[in-house]
Amino acid sequence: MKLDLLAINAHPDDAELSCSGLLVKSVHQGKLVGICDLTQGELGTRGTVETRYAESASASEIMGTQYRKNLKLRDGFFKIDEETTLKVIAEIRKTRPTIILTNAIDDRHPDHGRAAQLVKEACFLSGLSQIKTVDANGHPQEAFRPKHVFHYIQDRWLTPTFVIDITDVMETKLQAIQAYATQFYTPNFTGPKTYISTPYFLEGIVARASAHGKLINVQYGEAYISANPPGIANVFDLL
Repeated sequence: MKLDLLAINAHPDDAELSCSGLLVKSVHQGKLVGICDLTQGELGTRGTVETRYAESASASEIMGTQYRKNLKLRDGFFKIDEETTLKVIAEIRKTRPTIILTNAIDDRHPDHGRAAQLVKEACFLSGLSQIKTVDANGHPQEAFRPKHVFHYIQDRWLTPTFVIDITDVMETKLQAIQAYATQFYTPNFTGPKTYISTPYFLEGIVARASAHGKLINVQYGEAYISANPPGIANVFDLL
């Protein structure tokens, strides 16, 4: 397997909320796109692990992504240790993505920043041949390091390195988010009210996309942070 783009996220729905615009645009460009959720989101107040799997499958179908995997780490309690890092390295070596998208480097939910650090470290270590991993059949995996790691922006406002125009796929992004019917606002749903289940939360997602779009003079945008400034071959490619 060789993916062009892989989103590695702390929870199911992180990708849909934060980078699904770029995922959908990449699918439309003919790229091979995948998602790896680190946890099953089992600490979520609404819904269950089973509904989360069904919702993530529905969202993947809406986005058109070709691959999805869940590493089943402990929601809320996964650590950056050797065992966990090796699991992420094995997934990176399995999918061999050119670009990895992952959680915000600092955010309201402690899992997000921890996942960002875990993925960043795993991406570097994955390129070291002296670190040994095997695939599902027990075969040794080759060392591999993605070309780029970009962090999306989540709850907190962070200054982006660059912004992607997602105006033409904003409606698809919202449909993918709303596939998580137990998590976000759904009329007549009887579950407990949470921070993300109000209609105002989804309005905030649209407002954030509008604010990021304004930075590059388009209607809707998705913003990303890169630890290293991304290079460009042609200045005229910039909007």
